[in-house]
Amino acid sequence: MIPKRDLNLLTVNTGSSSLKLAVYHFGETETCTFSANIDRIGQQKVPDHGTALRILLERIQREAIYSRLDGAGHRVVLGDRRCLEHQLITKRLSAVFQELVQSAPDHVPQVIESISTLESSYPGMPQAACSDSAFHSRMPRVSQMYALPLRLFEQGVLRYGFHGLSCEYIMQELDSLDPAAANGRVIIAHLGNGSSVTAVDHGKSIDTSMGFTPMSGLVMGTRCGDVDPGVLLHLMDRDEMTSRGLNDLLNKKSGLLGLSEHSADMRDLIEREAADARCADAITVFCYHVRKFIGAYTAALGGLDTVVFTGGIGEHSAVIRERICTGLNCLGITLDSDANRIDAGIISAKSSLVTVRVIRTDEDLMIARHTSQVITNSKT
Repeated sequence: MIPKRDLNLLTVNTGSSSLKLAVYHFGETETCTFSANIDRIGQQKVPDHGTALRILLERIQREAIYSRLDGAGHRVVLGDRRCLEHQLITKRLSAVFQELVQSAPDHVPQVIESISTLESSYPGMPQAACSDSAFHSRMPRVSQMYALPLRLFEQGVLRYGFHGLSCEYIMQELDSLDPAAANGRVIIAHLGNGSSVTAVDHGKSIDTSMGFTPMSGLVMGTRCGDVDPGVLLHLMDRDEMTSRGLNDLLNKKSGLLGLSEHSADMRDLIEREAADARCADAITVFCYHVRKFIGAYTAALGGLDTVVFTGGIGEHSAVIRERICTGLNCLGITLDSDANRIDAGIISAKSSLVTVRVIRTDEDLMIARHTSQVITNSKT
């Protein structure tokens, strides 16, 4: 049995065109000893995720981060009932991933490629699949169901939700900062290139803006968020768009990039906002949708005690946080502009009925924690 408190763990976090690798030592403390990422995968220098992973693995070996790796964990972004638990990657689970490639073409092929690359580089090393939907898997049935024929729900067409690893980390951090708050009514706004809002009641997810795929909900960097299905039928009919073309449009050419026709990066849009009406519109639509979801989830929770901003935009953009919260006084939210400007841990005013926090998320640490547990359990 591998000692639970003496593990060297690799975490692999793949995106559609990016890969982040980290190494953690779990001993007396949880220590990240290496972290690196490669973006813009698919271009000439780095043609695929397997190549990207090998580049980073060579760096780990060259720098002698650890002579021994006890296991690896992968973030799995996949809406399927068979993949909702954190689990050891077996031949059976790998076959499920192969079966579901078409269901998540921007995430699953990359995970498969990463698993295969690690099998070649570290034969026999256990690997864990860490579900990005596990945190949401016990949402109430009413939150999971689409108004489609019931047989589709029974076949697994439902709202799975994502950013679960981030939400889980945030709730653990909140519990360490304020246990009473973590046991109350919390809204987590994970805002970045991918964005979501999640309602948490007494530590349990009761609703979240992403659904069957990570495309739904908020406006994101290049993803459309919620859109009338009739629009998709219209495009299929008028422009004879295929599923591949629609996926490319909705996942890679919409969101902030589509609205602004300039950039998917909020920092770029803020810089050009005053001179470019399209960039201004993109920012306004983004903030409006986040504000709308916060209001809706306050109703779902029956009130609100805490809002947590996290993710690249949520953690670092005081301007966006202020614009989202402006107009939410009706919910008891009042910001402290000075605290907000410096990205303080608590950015709400003392008079605010709702505490507003900024907490840095750490999906990779959550992957390492779950990998540790999966590997330890597999040895018992």
